[in-house]
Amino acid sequence: MNSKIALNKIERETCVVRNTHTGKGRNIAVSPDNTATRNLTYGRIILDETSPSVSYETGDHEIGLICLNGAASVSVDGTPYELNRYDALYVPRDSSVKVTPNGTTCDLAEVSATVEARFPVQFVAFDEIRKDPSLHFVVGKPPTERDLNILIGKNVQAGRIMAGVTFSSDGNWTSFPPHEHARLLEEAYLYIDMPAPQWGLQMVYTNLDSPELVEVVREGDVIVMPEGYHPNVAAPGGSINFLWMMAANREIEDRQFGVVNVQPEYATGGSGLEASRK
Repeated sequence: MNSKIALNKIERETCVVRNTHTGKGRNIAVSPDNTATRNLTYGRIILDETSPSVSYETGDHEIGLICLNGAASVSVDGTPYELNRYDALYVPRDSSVKVTPNGTTCDLAEVSATVEARFPVQFVAFDEIRKDPSLHFVVGKPPTERDLNILIGKNVQAGRIMAGVTFSSDGNWTSFPPHEHARLLEEAYLYIDMPAPQWGLQMVYTNLDSPELVEVVREGDVIVMPEGYHPNVAAPGGSINFLWMMAANREIEDRQFGVVNVQPEYATGGSGLEASRK
């Protein structure tokens, strides 16, 4: 792909996917076939006694598995890995995967993209991420403060994908100051840990005077961001929390976290993501 990236449009029909946390088994909710993503694919693996395991081949996709709830045993080409809440596992292309609950249930997010390169399997412990100030840091101050955790970033060898979890304080904005990174990366947010009646508002826009998307978001919803600034805010009395997932436009070369363009009106103080570049 050349340096002038062809972007898909910001449209509700291809950028908003609801209730991706309701099905059992393995279900793909976001892909270039049904949304505005060019490379990014997202699915959910929810297993219990009625759906006790799932096996599949990664094919030409590299995959990041992030445990959102419960605990899981993931076998990659016969080698087992144990995932607890917010642990992650990078699985290379051309691999065989089997997922089973380590206990009664497990709930995993699957983030993937097609790649040419094949990197090794890599396990990421959330407890270790929390100890690294370039992978876990607090961004901003109230009312824009949030706790940012990079699960699959510079700590993981990969071709396109990056992912992490962000937790806000009650009623706060996140992804603020507004920024965009469409020349390098496309992104999607999966909203997590927002039990009813919690909700938030997600904006995606290229011009604040006529925003393309202003959407109410709840647990399990996904907003795709092929381009544009993308701030969000929690309704008072609750927080907005999300798994962010990215895919680089150009494999390896564009896989850079924290390289963003801040909306010019807010650019004086930086993006707040500078800690990740240390």
